[in-house]
Amino acid sequence: MSIALPTSGASKALTMATLAFAANFSVWILYAVFGLELEKSMGLSATQLGVFFAAPMLTGALVRIPAGILADRYNPKHLFTVQMLLVTPALFLLPLVDSYDLYLLLGLWIGLSGVSFTLGIRYVNDWFERNRQGTAMGIFGAGNAGAAITLVLAPILISHWGWSSIGPVYGAGMILTALLFAGFAPSRATNIQTASQIPTNPDNNPDQSPIFMRLQVWRFGLYYYFVFGSFLALIMWLPQYYTHAYQLSPNQAMAFTLFFAATSSMVRALGGWFADRYGGSTVNWMVFWVCLVCLFFLSYPSTTMTIHGVHQDVHLKVEVNLWVFTLLIFIIGIAQGFGRASVYKTIHDHYPQQMGSVGGFVAAIGALGGCTLPIVFGLAVDFAGFYSACFMVLYSVLACCMIAMYFANKKDRFRSRVSYAQSHNFLDSD
Repeated sequence: MSIALPTSGASKALTMATLAFAANFSVWILYAVFGLELEKSMGLSATQLGVFFAAPMLTGALVRIPAGILADRYNPKHLFTVQMLLVTPALFLLPLVDSYDLYLLLGLWIGLSGVSFTLGIRYVNDWFERNRQGTAMGIFGAGNAGAAITLVLAPILISHWGWSSIGPVYGAGMILTALLFAGFAPSRATNIQTASQIPTNPDNNPDQSPIFMRLQVWRFGLYYYFVFGSFLALIMWLPQYYTHAYQLSPNQAMAFTLFFAATSSMVRALGGWFADRYGGSTVNWMVFWVCLVCLFFLSYPSTTMTIHGVHQDVHLKVEVNLWVFTLLIFIIGIAQGFGRASVYKTIHDHYPQQMGSVGGFVAAIGALGGCTLPIVFGLAVDFAGFYSACFMVLYSVLACCMIAMYFANKKDRFRSRVSYAQSHNFLDSD
């Protein structure tokens, strides 16, 4: 059953939610900028830096689950506004922090900004009918471009007013965003039956077990762990990767990271359109194959080989230079943007009445990628001794996703054939 909601209200709701999400996302990845400074001033190892990056990601991941449940029960607009106001004090306290441990604690508080995705996706879901869900959620997800705000604004603030200016400026911006959203974002219409109020059809969603016991939901979470979790991890990790592996300045490193984050975020709307047209599962499969090929080349460390020839030795050097690396990262970012939209289109196809709870659970698993992957990146680099080890980790994660998706698709095809046979009396349904 599809419910057509007022176009003007839907457009306004989507616009305000996307802007609010972009503001929150810019706060959530703020530590990507601070990491470049603290790595030098505090002498952090790769593992310590990974833990530093993971602090805001952890809270943003774990709180998404209860936030999704609350968003199914209460007005997500009000929850969204409260969430933004709760983050604000942590930003004003940021200039007062002077130790690694305090940065970690404050990072956990700032991580509440990551909950904005779950609340926003639930808010947007009420305003669009099913055949427009992929596109609408893709446009909302383009709020990931909030990363570009930080990668552009933070260096400007640092150069003019110093590191201590970042927290208060972002705190004031968050207060302003919360007030604008509370004042101008439309509330859920009480006289129209929204998607969350449509009675559940047991034929479309026969599994009534708790969300955390559904294998399918965990599988969607694994997909999102890669397309979103690794996106978050790369935003945090790429600035220092560029500075160490290619000896770029911090501003140059952030400019290259900005290119990755902005393009990956903006194509998400296009990915939603493709998911609406061709199906979320098909888009996911193509995304994984593209990323697998790119990660294969990125994983190869810079290598020098000597071939002992008949008359003389031949020296070969194999490496991915700066521009080839950036091209491959760009392709991965585009693919991940498509994948983030297609995963949520798939979730809505299976759980249209549980976008808050199921969507929140999947978003939490994905955000855990932003928490765990930087730590694993640091451990891998410290253990292996070369920077491309982080891409070996991503290659392994993606391989697990593709194996899970292959067997899931195989199982779905088998069920489809059995259902077809039963409907045509080829098999006894008893």
